[in-house]
Amino acid sequence: MPVFVYRAADQRGKTIAGVMEAPDSRAVVERLHREEYYPIEVTPQTESAGLWSRLGARGISNRDLVALTQQLATLFEAGLPLDRALTVLEELAPNPRIRVIVGDLLKSVRGGASFGDAMAKHHPRPFSRLYINMVRAGEKGGVLEATLRRLAEFLEAAQEFREALVSALVYPAFLITVGGGAIVFLLTFVIPRFAQIFDELHQEVPLPTQILLTLSAVLVQYWWALALAVAAAVLGSRIILATPAGRLMWDRAALRLPLVGDVIRKAEVARFCRTLGTLLKSGVPVLGALAVVKEIVSNRLLALAVERLGDGVKRGAGLSAPMGESGVFPPLALHMVRVGEETGRLEEMLLKVSDTFEGEVRTALKRIISLLGPAVVLIMAVMVALIVVAMAMAIFSINEIAL
Repeated sequence: MPVFVYRAADQRGKTIAGVMEAPDSRAVVERLHREEYYPIEVTPQTESAGLWSRLGARGISNRDLVALTQQLATLFEAGLPLDRALTVLEELAPNPRIRVIVGDLLKSVRGGASFGDAMAKHHPRPFSRLYINMVRAGEKGGVLEATLRRLAEFLEAAQEFREALVSALVYPAFLITVGGGAIVFLLTFVIPRFAQIFDELHQEVPLPTQILLTLSAVLVQYWWALALAVAAAVLGSRIILATPAGRLMWDRAALRLPLVGDVIRKAEVARFCRTLGTLLKSGVPVLGALAVVKEIVSNRLLALAVERLGDGVKRGAGLSAPMGESGVFPPLALHMVRVGEETGRLEEMLLKVSDTFEGEVRTALKRIISLLGPAVVLIMAVMVALIVVAMAMAIFSINEIAL
């Protein structure tokens, strides 16, 4: 169903903004009228990037979403009804984006919609399928406050894990950027000055220096061709990765990389186990939980394996047997899931698998970074040293000029 972005005013003249799913813009206008609002602008979402940007409600960050979920869970635990809790959150919203989202949710709930349906209908972007399915399961089971607390813990753990991954890559990226920039500076600004001096002396330079001068001349004169080649390679790779076959080939190759492949596998399995365990603990059925998990697994090979898990559950094989047949899950995950099924503690075991693998990923990343940092420094130092030695050989050869 199409999604429309709207702006409207209430009877007091206060302007609100939000998004709504509807068959057409007329249905949006009619619904706003029923809710006693006066439509100002209704635009299809695909054509409303400028409007949505002006509204300042393009979504909320992960940190904002965690804070919003924690606050809502706290208000529920304090005994406040849903509409009152949303009213408090709207008043305490730290920025206009959250205020718009919470305000629309409040209006939908007061209009008779469930909390999960209000999230799915009005704001599909800030709230993922995982979030919506857990809220719906909590509403059906009458444990929405516990579900929101569990969801907040899940989002916080996922955010911490994501930040740990990003932080681990900052230092190597900085070294590569600085080192690469220094080498490009030498080749494009320093070496050409020496090349001009050698040409004026008409002195034959050593082979390493000649190779360096040629490389510098090519980089200076044909940088545009190199830039086009890089752009073509990036564009071609993006086109290939956009196809299912290309993405599958890339993801399969990524899992086979030495050192890094095992880290990628464990990180994806940790995400799979944490999400599935959280959904099952919140009361979401296994098949519905697997359908949600399949969409958040970024590695296509693992996503296909998760899809086959649903077929195994339908035929009564459980989870551990199809996981073993897929050949992509680590043995520890298979063993712990099997134990969880046998003892009736599958949700707890899935969360323990996630904790274990996330810890192993952090440890492995620290080891890789501890090796990668010195390796990058060594490679850059060797490259700079080769440039200096090649130029020194040419300078020393000047002394051989016959006077």
